[in-house]
Amino acid sequence: MYKYHCLNPISPVGMGQLDANYENTENAADADVILVRSAKMHEMEFGENLKAIARAGAGVNNIPLDRCAEEGIVVFNTPGANANGVKELVIAGMLLAARDIVGGINWVKGYDEDGDIAKVAEKKKKAFAGTELKGKKLGVIGLGAIGVLVANAATHLGMEVYGYDPYVSVDSAWRLSRNIHHAKTADEIYKECDYITIHVPALEDTKGMINKEAMSLMKDGVVILNFARDVLVDQKDIVEALESGKVHRYVTDFATQEIKGVDGAIVIPHLGASTEESEDNCAKMAVAEIRDFLENGNITHSVNYPDCNVGVRGDAERITILHKNIPNMIGQFTTLLAQEDLNIALMTNKSRKEYAYTVIDVDGTVSDEVAAKIEGVSGVLGVRVIR
Repeated sequence: MYKYHCLNPISPVGMGQLDANYENTENAADADVILVRSAKMHEMEFGENLKAIARAGAGVNNIPLDRCAEEGIVVFNTPGANANGVKELVIAGMLLAARDIVGGINWVKGYDEDGDIAKVAEKKKKAFAGTELKGKKLGVIGLGAIGVLVANAATHLGMEVYGYDPYVSVDSAWRLSRNIHHAKTADEIYKECDYITIHVPALEDTKGMINKEAMSLMKDGVVILNFARDVLVDQKDIVEALESGKVHRYVTDFATQEIKGVDGAIVIPHLGASTEESEDNCAKMAVAEIRDFLENGNITHSVNYPDCNVGVRGDAERITILHKNIPNMIGQFTTLLAQEDLNIALMTNKSRKEYAYTVIDVDGTVSDEVAAKIEGVSGVLGVRVIR
C-alpha cells in the first residue's frame, strides 16, 4: 500500500487512475509520494517515507530539486501535457497584439454617453485598427513541446515562421513542419522577425536573454511574446523599449510590478495552462509517472535524476538504488549480492551529472538485511526493493 498526499487540488481525472494499492493521507509527513502544482515546497521538511514528488505541470521552481536529490527523492514533471493550452493562448496573444482588441472592448465597456453607440463605434473603430498576421514573420525560440505546436499553427495562419533551438530533440524535429525556416542563431530571429515568441526553460544562460542588447537587433515595432518564464525578459529593458516604441507590444503570461500598467504591455495572469484539458492531462501524466516509478522502478521525466526504463517488473524482485555518480558503486552492489548468493538477471545504471540510478533484477529473495547493507554503502541516497 502506497500513501499519497496532494498539496494542491489535482484533477480527479488523473487521481482516478490510482487503484486500491494507493491511499490518500492528509499528513504529508506520512506520504510515499506528493503531488503538487504551485505550492511552495522549499521550506518543507520531508518525511522519511517520501520517495517521489510529481509536479502536475512543467515548471519546478517551487520544488527544492537539489535537496530532494540529496535525500533520495525523485522529482517528476509533466512536459508537454499542457502544451496545447499554452499554444492556443500564444496564438491569442499574437492576435491581441496585432489588433487593439483589448482597447476596443474597453472602449465599449466604458462608453456611457447618450446616443447610438453603434454609429459612434463606426467612427471610433479606426483608433483600434491593426494588422493581420498573414505574411508576417514569426520567430520561435525554443522548439520543445510548446514551441513546435506554436510554429506549426502559425504556418496555418499564413505566417512565415523561423525556428531556433540548438538542442532540439529528435522527437520535436520529427513533429516540426517542413515549412519552418531553420535559424542558426537567435540573432537571426531578432533581425528577421516581426513577432518573436520564446519557449525555453529558465536557466542561467537564458535568464534575461531578451534584454537591451537583443532588442537593439530587432525591427522597430517588433512584438515580443513571453509565455515561458518572466525572468527570460529583462523587466527594466522591456519597459524602456515599450516607452520608446522600439517594441510595439509585449504580451506576457506573467504579471510583475515593473510591467503592469505599462502602455503596450498586454499582461495575462498566468493562464497558459489554465484549461480543464491541460489540468486533466498533467494529472494523468503525473500519476502515470509515479505509478511506473513505485511499481516498476522506472523513471520518466525526472528533473533531478536520470530517466531510466527497464520495462514492467516480472517475477524477479527488483532493487532500485539512488546514489552519487562516483566510481566503484556498481562493483560494491554486485559484490554484496554475490555474497548473499543472489544472481543478477538484469542490471541497468544511468547517470545524470552528480547523481545516478541503478536497477537490478535478481533471481531470489532480497532480505531487508541485504537492502540495509546496500543502503549503507557510502554515496547511496535511497534503496527500494520492489516485490
